[in-house]
Amino acid sequence: MYCLFHAFFCRFSIQTFLRTQVMIYSIQEINQRTPRLLPNLTLGYDIYDTCGDVSLAIRATLQLLKDQSDPQRCLIPASINSSLPEPETKVVIGERYSELSIAVARVLALPSVTQISYASTSEELSIKYKFPTFLRTVSSDKHQTKAIYELVKNFSWQSVAIVGSTDEYGKYGTDSLRELFRDNNICVDFVEILPDTFNKNCSTARHLLEKIENSTAEAIIMFTKDTNVQIIFEAVIEKNLNRTWIASDTWSTSSTISEMKGIKSIGPVFGFIFRQKEVPGFKDYVTSMFNGTTNNILSYQVFTNGSKDDMKCNCKNKASDPSCLYCHIDHDESYNIYMAVQVIAEGLRILLKCNNQSCERTKFTAVELFHVIRNVNITVNDTNIYFDENGDPSLGYDILFWNTSKSKEGVEKIKIGEYWPNKNISFNKDVSQWRTTGNVSVFNCFRTCQPGQRMKSQNGKCCYKCVNCSSQESSYGNDTSCKSCANHQFSPADHRNTCVNKTDEFLEWSDPFSVILITVAVIAIIATVAIAVIIRINCGTPIVKAIGGCLCFLEVVSLLLAFCVIFTFIGKPTPNSCVGIPVFGISFSICISCILANLIQILVGFSFDPTVSSTIKKLNHPVAVVVIISGVQFGVSLAWLIVLPHSPVEVPKEFTILYQCNMSEESKKFFVATIVYNSFWGLVCFVFAFKGRQLPDIYKNASLITVSMVLFLIIWIVFLPIYLTLEGKYKPAIKSAAILISCISILGCHLAPKCYIMLFRKEINNQNAISEYIRKHYERKDLSVISS
Repeated sequence: MYCLFHAFFCRFSIQTFLRTQVMIYSIQEINQRTPRLLPNLTLGYDIYDTCGDVSLAIRATLQLLKDQSDPQRCLIPASINSSLPEPETKVVIGERYSELSIAVARVLALPSVTQISYASTSEELSIKYKFPTFLRTVSSDKHQTKAIYELVKNFSWQSVAIVGSTDEYGKYGTDSLRELFRDNNICVDFVEILPDTFNKNCSTARHLLEKIENSTAEAIIMFTKDTNVQIIFEAVIEKNLNRTWIASDTWSTSSTISEMKGIKSIGPVFGFIFRQKEVPGFKDYVTSMFNGTTNNILSYQVFTNGSKDDMKCNCKNKASDPSCLYCHIDHDESYNIYMAVQVIAEGLRILLKCNNQSCERTKFTAVELFHVIRNVNITVNDTNIYFDENGDPSLGYDILFWNTSKSKEGVEKIKIGEYWPNKNISFNKDVSQWRTTGNVSVFNCFRTCQPGQRMKSQNGKCCYKCVNCSSQESSYGNDTSCKSCANHQFSPADHRNTCVNKTDEFLEWSDPFSVILITVAVIAIIATVAIAVIIRINCGTPIVKAIGGCLCFLEVVSLLLAFCVIFTFIGKPTPNSCVGIPVFGISFSICISCILANLIQILVGFSFDPTVSSTIKKLNHPVAVVVIISGVQFGVSLAWLIVLPHSPVEVPKEFTILYQCNMSEESKKFFVATIVYNSFWGLVCFVFAFKGRQLPDIYKNASLITVSMVLFLIIWIVFLPIYLTLEGKYKPAIKSAAILISCISILGCHLAPKCYIMLFRKEINNQNAISEYIRKHYERKDLSVISS
């Protein structure tokens, strides 16, 4: 029986060639093993070069899903049936890049073909409802980002910078790092996301170089593809910049980068790589390729990259040595490919119930094989591999350091420790000695810094330079990091070695804005009390009845309460003073409801249109109108105060602490509801007043209310967006100004003109004057009708 599976590789280079050879070698080893692991069953393969391109990867995937493999064609079939037949291909190994694996995994999920990646680490691939048949023999970036955080914590670095990319690998890794550092109070100096079109001539590259040059970060994390890192390092070397770098798995062992001219000048490089192991017997297998045997793939590689002699060299001095080709392989990825083949073989052995002589089954489906592989738990050499609920293995990382000591030739990648998921970093026993021997200068040299400065790692004559602490930090010198000041403290620019208390910030009583508000509020209160006295003296006269009778006293009291609310917004907030807005909402709704009840009375009293009159009469219940409208607002405000109590909060700024009433997102919803509710009834009052402005009302109630409602609506339409976006101590002042203008507009347009009549136009404050005015009004109206 012939069982076929596919492998995807990209960019046919020496490394890609060797990765394909690992897979071929692993399959041959399974097929030729004695005793046979899979008797009467031969594993076969197709290999596709996707060139690191999503479109080519999907094209290859569609090709392999045909019911008959066609190695000669790598094009999309002319027609694809709506229901996929059982594919001959049962398993796919690949892709290398996460971006390509995501695209391939979406297609392979349809026929439930197992996909095992040897290098795709994106966290997104762990989401099983998106990628149900995706497995991998490499750890998820979730563990790598945690390992990077543990390294930063181990060296007590307080600030880092992150360079990511827009692909799934860089995007998810960068987001995970930001969250880890934020949750653990480590400063992220800057984050740069590189676009797909990133190159050395683009504006992003120039801006990034400026950020690196000006950054105070103690380490720069490069969580992106090796091609991007190479472009960045070319510019860094050209600028002669020196920083501490942390490499993700994509480039920590890249010979292309480590062999760049001038790479020694960039500064220390720490890196993470999947635990490296050699594939048993593979070195001899590669070496045997040069012993006169014919290898078509090797011939292609030699033809496109140079002569056969170029590949027969020593790893260090390029002398004629067949082992040179082997030295180009990534031991981490090659071992992951080897494990993937071993897992597949074990899954087949279990599914087909094989022993040393035969297998009970010969036929199976792709979905059956997936469910078995999903639960495989084997030990390959001394590596135990199994898949968790997300299809991820529990494998660790090796921690590398690029030793660029002058006593060495080139860059030597030294393993200094390891990290296992959900555990702390462990360093090799000789690392402490290695730190102090002088082999790596970054660990054994420091200088004395002035108070208010900290030591920052650099290369050259001394390992550290002194940089000033920020305004939120202090240092007494000789520290590798600045000490953060408490939330209520900051460090003055001229005394960075101390932390002093921040200044309290709130709208003080002596502030000029506060003085203006208080003065206006006091005058308004005095005017309101005076109006109340005048109305009380003239109680029972026609003009008092015209403005609502007894309801006008309730209106005056509500305005008086609204003016008093102004004082709650000035001074340092307290739990009692933070009830200003809910109280204003209640008082203003009472005021608006009294005005609306008065307008209904005017329309009923002066409108002689039977249709309108009968409709309005149904609403002519002043007490009910006031109780219902203000009652709803009272309920909203009460719920606001009970559910979300208004308590003062401290908002730390750079040099001050802002004291303000807590206005959470939920509180903002209540606030907006209060303003919108009162504005709605203000709009209703405007409509009624506008409708009644032509009625024979000697006191012009409707016309004056129209003006006051227009002012009220304009004020709150302008105020609301300003208030919700404004920050700082003057936010309560803006709120107070809006309340004052709203209330003064009602006081000045509705009540003040009536008091003027009571005091200086007493001749029209009687029933005869009202009747005469109504008679003349309709006489003029009749004359205008006759003349027309």
